[in-house]
Amino acid sequence: MGTPQFAVATLEAIFQMGYDIVAVVTAPDKPAGRGKMLQMSEVKQYALANNLPVLQPEKLKNPEFIASLKALNADLFVVVAFRMLPEEIFSMPPKGTFNIHASLLPQYRGAAPIHHAIMNGEKRSGVTAFFLNKEIDKGDIIDYEETEIGDEETTGELYERLMNMGASLAVKTIQRIENGNVMTKSQENFDEKDLKPAPKIFKEDTLIHWNDTAQNIFNKIRGLSPFPGAYTHIQNVKGESEILKCYFASISEKMSTGKAGEFHTDGKNFLAVNTLDFQILLKDIQFQGKKRLKIELFLSGFRKESYKNHFF
Repeated sequence: MGTPQFAVATLEAIFQMGYDIVAVVTAPDKPAGRGKMLQMSEVKQYALANNLPVLQPEKLKNPEFIASLKALNADLFVVVAFRMLPEEIFSMPPKGTFNIHASLLPQYRGAAPIHHAIMNGEKRSGVTAFFLNKEIDKGDIIDYEETEIGDEETTGELYERLMNMGASLAVKTIQRIENGNVMTKSQENFDEKDLKPAPKIFKEDTLIHWNDTAQNIFNKIRGLSPFPGAYTHIQNVKGESEILKCYFASISEKMSTGKAGEFHTDGKNFLAVNTLDFQILLKDIQFQGKKRLKIELFLSGFRKESYKNHFF
């Protein structure tokens, strides 16, 4: 059970190991793009390409869907980046239902664990396999694998590594369950006050606040890159506000001089923005509706005199 690309790696790993995949459950096709054409999930595309049966329930509690699941007589359900399952479903298979989550549980429970780990400046992350229960990401832990987060690593880069680590962990977990070699660890013994959540990210969460520290802004930019992208506003001389997305940056050795959000540029190679302490150097940016560009290309077409010299 899964929907995005992150889940495809696990599906492929299980398929390549020769396990009998009796069905793939994924989200219904959704309209996308300017033409609003129906688009299949990445998981569905892989399943169809490999002749795997696909189920796409609108509602997980639909009696017909539940009946079709029971008829499959599956030994085990594997879940990666899917919806919260009702107990009637996750308790159905005799060997249980386990999930692959992109964090070192119990830290970063929720929909966006990779984003939040990087935005918070974490040095380590990983993937965790756990049995599902009634609460989101709180089931008994089966196993985990961890990895270091690079100082400049983006969410997109960490996503790729954790996707492959998760696939490997899923296969190992299936083998352990198959061999009856499973020892679990409860998540009930952790103090909730010590845990960092990973809720879904909304647009208001992606606005850059330049009166923050350079380190926090740097982590926010890389934590939201490439999707959904951190953004800021710039005002043109007509008084109109335009959106500028920032995908990569670095922290300058220079302290900020002036108000937070004010920027300085030579018009060729650098665009430095004031923060609460050090300046941020923007390296990879994009006007909304335009192409994403490296800073040198961006500045070659940027007319500074057409804008006020600060972001907000």
